[in-house]
Amino acid sequence: MRSRSPAAAGIAGRSAGEGNTDGTQAVRRAAAILRRIGRGGTQGASLADVTQALGLPRSTTHRILKCLVDEGLVKHDTERRRYLIGQLTYELGLTFNESALDLAKWRVVVDRVAQKTGVTAYLLSRSGIEATCVLKTEGNSVVRVIPVEVGQRRFLGVGAGATALLAALDEELRENVIKTIAPYLTAYSTLTEDKVRELVDQTLATGYSVSRGNVARDVIGIGMVVPEAPYLALSIAGLANQIEEKGVAHWAQILRQEINAVRSKDA
Repeated sequence: MRSRSPAAAGIAGRSAGEGNTDGTQAVRRAAAILRRIGRGGTQGASLADVTQALGLPRSTTHRILKCLVDEGLVKHDTERRRYLIGQLTYELGLTFNESALDLAKWRVVVDRVAQKTGVTAYLLSRSGIEATCVLKTEGNSVVRVIPVEVGQRRFLGVGAGATALLAALDEELRENVIKTIAPYLTAYSTLTEDKVRELVDQTLATGYSVSRGNVARDVIGIGMVVPEAPYLALSIAGLANQIEEKGVAHWAQILRQEINAVRSKDA
């Protein structure tokens, strides 16, 4: 598989507030709203969440959301006052050709990693300055840790898989991403710009990323990017005592073996 260029991946895309009178501004704002709702997973996002993320007047955000709801791209849960990804967005997603990411091939790998480790395994795909969970398989542990759901989005650098994807970018792009996501890192008590840089440096030194309680308390995640497809990352997440029992390097080796097995078949 070939890696998409940074421009194609949308890493250097404009902000939601930019645009002009030809209609692109409205499209960018709608796309930014969908991404923000997607980051909330099954919890979605409130009007305040979306307004803050886009930096737009509340009335403008509400007007766009109402249009997206009317079109079926967004669902409004009136009881919880939350906005969720809508039915039409899901239906349009069904037309996406799985071969674009070779998901059928990777589904087997993710299942095998979950079986070998006993913890939850994921495949994440880079999407601009975010990572999207495209596959997930739960392990057989009595206590299951699922810090991210399929379809949920996270900023690069937040979580093990997303950090591995960030580390795979060239230095200039990496720094641009870190500066862009910096205002949002306040949602995570252990993450700062410098901490993300430190995690990236560790990833580059070891070949795999480690997230120790950065997203969920008492949870350790380990992620590894696919060398021939650096927009994909394989990762696992489990309770800290599960991971530490055999050591992080042990679990990272399982990820490496599975990725190498795929590389051998593709060679």
